[in-house]
Amino acid sequence: MSQPPYPSWQPWPGHSAPSMLASHADRERAVDVLRAGYGEGRMEHAEFEKRVARAYAARTVGELALLVADLPQGPVAQSASYAPVPRTFLPVPPRPQTNGKAVAAAVCGLLCVPTMGLTGIPAVVLGHVARAEIRSRGELGDGLALTGLVLGWLSTVGWALVLVLLTVVSVVAS
Repeated sequence: MSQPPYPSWQPWPGHSAPSMLASHADRERAVDVLRAGYGEGRMEHAEFEKRVARAYAARTVGELALLVADLPQGPVAQSASYAPVPRTFLPVPPRPQTNGKAVAAAVCGLLCVPTMGLTGIPAVVLGHVARAEIRSRGELGDGLALTGLVLGWLSTVGWALVLVLLTVVSVVAS
C-alpha cells in the first residue's frame, strides 16, 4: 500500500486520534470546507479538484485535517482594523410620524374664523389629546397641536365674551 500524500499526524477537529479512520461524514465536512475556500477565492480550480479527490480518498481524519489546515473552518473573525461605515452610506433612521390629532387640531383651529367659532371646541379637545399622545409616543406635531389649542381657546373665549356682552347689553337695555 502506498503512503498517503500528507502525513497523518494532525488531528481533525473534534477527534483525538489522527490515525482514526475517517467516516463519510468526515470526508463531506472536509469537502464543504474546501468548497467554501474555493468559493472565497483562496485556491485555484485545479488545486481545489486535487484536494477534493484526496479528501474522498483519505483513510484517516489526520489526512483530512491536513487538506483543510490552511483554510478557515468557520466564519473568519473581522479584525479591528476595519473602519466604521461613514454616516453618508448608513441607512436613514425612520423619522417619527406626525400625530394625526395634532394636524386635526391645527385644521380645526384655522377653521374657527370661517366657521365663526364652530370648530373651536373640537380644536381644544383634539389639541389636548394630541399633546398627551405626542409626549407618550414620541411623535412629531407638538407645534400643530399647540396652534390648534391657542386658536381654539381664542375662539371659545371670544364667543364667551360676545355672549357675556350681549347678555349685559340686553339686561341694561331692558
